[in-house]
Amino acid sequence: MKKSIVFALFALMALASLPASAGTKEQLIQLQTTVQLLQDNMARMQQSFDERMGVMKDLITQQTDNVNRMSGTVNNLQKTLQQQSSDSAGKVDNVSGQVQALHDAVDELKARLAKVSKQLDDIQAAQQNMQAPPQGQPGGAPGAPGAAQNQAPPPDVLYNTALADYNAGKNDLATNEFTQYLQAYGNTDLAGNAQFYLGEIDYRKGSFQAAIQDYNKVLDQYPGGNKGAAAQLKKGLAFLELGQRDAGVQELRSLIARYPKSTEAVQAKDRLNRLGAAGAASRGKPQRPSPRVH
Repeated sequence: MKKSIVFALFALMALASLPASAGTKEQLIQLQTTVQLLQDNMARMQQSFDERMGVMKDLITQQTDNVNRMSGTVNNLQKTLQQQSSDSAGKVDNVSGQVQALHDAVDELKARLAKVSKQLDDIQAAQQNMQAPPQGQPGGAPGAPGAAQNQAPPPDVLYNTALADYNAGKNDLATNEFTQYLQAYGNTDLAGNAQFYLGEIDYRKGSFQAAIQDYNKVLDQYPGGNKGAAAQLKKGLAFLELGQRDAGVQELRSLIARYPKSTEAVQAKDRLNRLGAAGAASRGKPQRPSPRVH
């Protein structure tokens, strides 16, 4: 439609340069009418677009509020779990799995909201480009090729795909996808989660030594992430699976000292009880994590 306005303007200018005649004046009047109609249509389209963008932004705000409420529910569930720390090991593991699933769901919702927000920004940018003068016309700038797109899929798409494959038991596929995520988006908020799930895949396979190295990366490279307690718990369990009881007990005690209010601390206490090593868990100074195994 914008091109039609430009063509109409050029035609108007061309006819204006011709000798005046009755036919020419009529054509000029028709072109002026056409240009006015096109401008009115563009104004109505702009108004409609702005109204729809406002509705979309309201929806994004509502979804963000829902995610925040879900996060509050998860925190309340964790507090309830801590109050029931005297329950059997089976119940603790079951509720802990539910909490972990809720955390994953919240992470996935946040990633989807970020994706929708980015799409809205892209729509706005495209709409602004439509309003800019076309290339080669007065006020227009020569087009320049945009920056090369990252070969990897968008971060939220890649992470959610990897997480879905992990939950479906597609270990090799999920490993490739989480590895690709770390290579392309190693500085994002979910990078620590991706590294943690690489450790979980190795743990599933019985590659406990490799799993310990993966969990060490979570603890060392992403200390502020939300998988720190989970990584240290699974690291301690991996040591126990390898028959390294002392290292495993030390890691579980360190977890309790570092994350005393976490769900993982409840699981660590339960495992220490079963090992007969709970008596020393609360004595002395907090233990440091066991030495890194490379």
